[in-house]
Amino acid sequence: MRALESVNAFGHKNIRATHKTTLEITKKKELSVRGDCIIAVSADKGFPEFQPNFKELLRRDGARVNIQIDVGGIIETISAFGDSRLVLAHPTDLVVRKSDYICGRTLAIRADKAARDLSRELVAALQNPMHKVKITLTVEV
Repeated sequence: MRALESVNAFGHKNIRATHKTTLEITKKKELSVRGDCIIAVSADKGFPEFQPNFKELLRRDGARVNIQIDVGGIIETISAFGDSRLVLAHPTDLVVRKSDYICGRTLAIRADKAARDLSRELVAALQNPMHKVKITLTVEV
């Protein structure tokens, strides 16, 4: 079984993408330089807007999650996992973690990349607030 979600967001001049264990997409419009895990702002969806079927599959132990980030044709893919403990309730923040830590903001765990692992070419594109960011989330069980 498979489900998809598409999230549209924007870059921001303060994106640093230097966090070593997480990356985050947020519906919030503003970003300080301290938000070093944030890779996109002004997202058009958070967990409340996700399809129930997508969330149900994501909450299955061993579910595989593919996160594709596309900024003007510069594409990066992250592989991670869902988990039965996922809450999927935060209204604005979607966090992908390398660790097994779970809170209300967690989208996926055991990811193969965090913010600092993204290509610097992609990060440079993400630093332009005019750039649209398309994030495609695919979950398979």
